[in-house]
Parts: sequence; C-alpha cells; structure tokens
Amino acid sequence: MADTTVRIDGNTLRLPGGVAVRFVRTLRLPETGTHPLPPGLGEFPVRRVADYGDRVPEAWRARDGVMLPVYLREAMWLSFAGTSEPAALQVGVGKVCAVSGRPWSDRLARGPQNYVVLPRQPWLDGINSGTGTVRQFVAVPLGLGATVEGQVTGEEVFGGVQLQSFALNDRELARWREEERQRAERKRSMAPPSGYGAAMPMAAPPSSGGFGAALPMAAPPAPGAVPAPAAGAAPAGPPRAAVAMGLGVGGSMRQEVYQDDRPLTDWSEQPQGRVFVHLVTPPEWRRITGEAAPPSPVDRAAYTRAGLPWFDYYDEDAEDLASTDTLQSVKPVGDWLGDDHDPWQPPTPGQVQQLKDAPGKPVEDGDW
Repeated sequence: MADTTVRIDGNTLRLPGGVAVRFVRTLRLPETGTHPLPPGLGEFPVRRVADYGDRVPEAWRARDGVMLPVYLREAMWLSFAGTSEPAALQVGVGKVCAVSGRPWSDRLARGPQNYVVLPRQPWLDGINSGTGTVRQFVAVPLGLGATVEGQVTGEEVFGGVQLQSFALNDRELARWREEERQRAERKRSMAPPSGYGAAMPMAAPPSSGGFGAALPMAAPPAPGAVPAPAAGAAPAGPPRAAVAMGLGVGGSMRQEVYQDDRPLTDWSEQPQGRVFVHLVTPPEWRRITGEAAPPSPVDRAAYTRAGLPWFDYYDEDAEDLASTDTLQSVKPVGDWLGDDHDPWQPPTPGQVQQLKDAPGKPVEDGDW
C-alpha cells in the first residue's frame, strides 16, 4: 500500500511521491501594471495543527493539516524546489483551483488543466490570470468577499490553501526511473578523470530554495510535543473563534503556468497525499504556539532603492497554460481594503536577473 503521509521537514511540506513545498515571504506588488518576479525573503514557519490540541478551533482540528502565520495583505509564493520525481500538484485557495478556477476536485483534469507539473513548475506566485502572467497571492480575512473563494463561489467557508499530489502511474514511473538511471550512467561515463579538467564539486544550494536567502526561523517542535511559550509571550488560552484568513489577489507579474505535455493517463487516478494549510494571524499564532511570528513584511521601496534583485524566468521548452475567464475576472484585494498607498519604486533594468533560459531576440537570416 502506497504511503500517503505528509510530513514537515523544517519548514518544508513533503507530500508522498517526493513533492516538496515551501511557503515563501515576499514583497507585495502594486495592483496596477505587470512586474518582474519579486524576491524570496525567507520561509513562513509551518507547524502541525495536531500538536496544539485544544488551543486551535474545533473546525481546524476537523480539517487537521498545518498552519502558518501571515499578516494582513502579506504576499507569498509557493516554492517546489527539491521535488525529486515527476508529480502533478493541485493547489487550492479556499478550495478553488488556483490554476483553472474550478471547484476543488479529487481527480486531475484537462480542459482546463487543474494542476501544475513538478518539477518543471519551479514555483507558483499566484492564480493563473492571463497569458504569461499570474496575480500575486495576498492574505486577507474571510468575510469581506475579497478572497478568490468569495469571488468565485459567492461564499467564504474554507479559506487557507489546499495541496494534493498525484504520482505517475506504476508503468510510467518505472519508465522514468529507468531513463534517469541510464542518464546517470552516461553522465558518469563521460566524467573526466581526476586531475586537470576534473569536475569540481558544486556549492551547496541555499537552504531556502527559490530566489532569496532564507531568514532564520525557529526550529519546529518535536512530533506530538507542545512547545513552552517563548519568553515574554502571553500564555496560550483556550480555543476560540480565530480570525480566519484566505488568499485574495494582488499585483500581476510575468510568470507562466506550464501546460502538461504528458497524456492524462500517465498519472495515477487517485491522489497520493493531501494537506490543508490554515492561515493564522500573528496574534493568533502567538497565542496558539507561544512563538512570535516573523517580522512584518519588508518595505518594497526600500528593497528596490537598495539595488537588490528582482527576477525573470523563462523556459524555452515549455508552453504556457491559458487562463480561464473565472480567474481573469477576480479583482484585487484593494477593491475591498482600499488603495495601496505604500510607495512604489520600479526596479531598474539592471536589477532584474534572468533565470534559466534567456528569451533573447530572434536571429534574422540574410543572403548567404
């Protein structure tokens, strides 16, 4: 029987089939214009709901899963760095698919595609909103109608983020593993001998994955343990109706959601694992866990003035997945919470770093 266990490794969620997901803090984009990819500013801490017993609301215990702290209007992106084998991952925001805009489903679908393909999709910064763009994930409370869930379904019941992974079926997974074994053998046979020209060891990857260096985070509690409140923390109180948070959308950025180039029949019909991710306000996080939430988000104008990098990503071998009318019509959170008056200083061209393939300009032919 396949293992369906989801585990926390540091702040990484590991779903069955080798899927790795990290929730990354980032700069919130203006809600007008289309922008480069913002940087990663450290991981959100992730904790198991089951480790906090009666400190969490009853509805959370029923859904179980994990929780993480977010500030009002804080932006995040999902990193899939470290995923070891091909997987199809469904991403829900309030049980609305962030790729297709359709209701949450226990099956993979095409027309429209309701999943991202890993590890080809290195990250997801928001809902699939148009040709080559996504609208940034931004945290907002339930009850205003500002979430994707509220705008698409007309009600706000679930909030949070939902993840569900599918592996290749047994035949295709065995084929992929054999191809990888042969590729590794060819690579070893082509390696130069020791001495001049020998391959040098690569530097260890950054611990955070994604774009930016990670900010230091507290270590997670041991499984089943409830940590003691941090020094100076208010004592944890009994469960109460927590301020439920969901994801709305913010500014637009240049990012493709890639179309699956495999037949749908290559994937398993049943999901291997799934997890519900609760979004917690910083005061509730402190009350429940005894830990202080990470510092408030970085000022984006100060970041840009400091000359720090923004990013662009292009994969010349992949095809962008078209958006649906449902997600194109979702309005930004500023329509509910008021205009964004934070200062905005666009990055200079030299601050935008190209990742993976350079798009370049077409090469023109001549007479020869």
